[in-house]
Amino acid sequence: MYVSAWPFDGVSQTENQQRQRAVGRVAFSAAGLDGRTRPMQIEESGSMRIRLPNAQGCGLDAVLVNTAGGIACGDRFSVRIDSRSGAVVTVATPAAEKVYRSDGPVAELSVDLKVAADSRLDWLPQETLLFDRSRLRRNLAADMAESASLTLFEAVVFGREARAESIVDGLFEDRWRIRRGGRLVYADTLRLDGPIGDLLQKPAVGKGARAFATLVHVAPDAEARLNAVREHLSAGNGCDAAASAWNGLLAVRFCAMKVEALRAAAIPFLLAFRGEPLPRVWLS
Repeated sequence: MYVSAWPFDGVSQTENQQRQRAVGRVAFSAAGLDGRTRPMQIEESGSMRIRLPNAQGCGLDAVLVNTAGGIACGDRFSVRIDSRSGAVVTVATPAAEKVYRSDGPVAELSVDLKVAADSRLDWLPQETLLFDRSRLRRNLAADMAESASLTLFEAVVFGREARAESIVDGLFEDRWRIRRGGRLVYADTLRLDGPIGDLLQKPAVGKGARAFATLVHVAPDAEARLNAVREHLSAGNGCDAAASAWNGLLAVRFCAMKVEALRAAAIPFLLAFRGEPLPRVWLS
């Protein structure tokens, strides 16, 4: 296993000192060896860390940690995960990622996932919590082999309900691109800019909801799982959910008024869908 650290390109030292913004980068790879998934390379820089709790079974859990304590205006983070042949990797975070109010600059988070033939990667961070007037641009790009399996789950919550906080204004841009066998198979971009609270009230946008999640599963068996997935989606209880499948992928959307309702629907679903426990950090 190789560990190194290096400066983050594109951000001057003078700018960092002046604004005192966080910059971090993690690169991690794992491969299947002798029936188990083993770490091959870890690279860390700035406030980003990756930890590997002791795991049972053949797979490997990886936990991303942001030692900056959240994301603020102008922060820049980069994550690269490489699941090599035969690997089974699950990536999670220890808690919700908080995105704080910005005085103008946009925070950026880029995620680059590579999934080799006959490997599996589950991307399961806990929810992203957006504060009022936060500004975040997030980009996720995945490149996978035809025989690989990729599951992505991302949840976002607009405002802290416990403090009666509402999102008046801000920017949230979420861009997903998945390539399978070199072909673009999934492209999705969500952009909410300006009066986010008003936008979420519109029936075609959120109908007043403030907690959302998306699951995308791309694998040889993805379309065949649609009927079973719909049976696992609980109706009512404050969270709406629906699933569809096409061209070798499966997509599920969750929409709830409260984050508690979202988690109450999403956690049992993920347990049933994956057929195994969630990463232990989800339960802490």
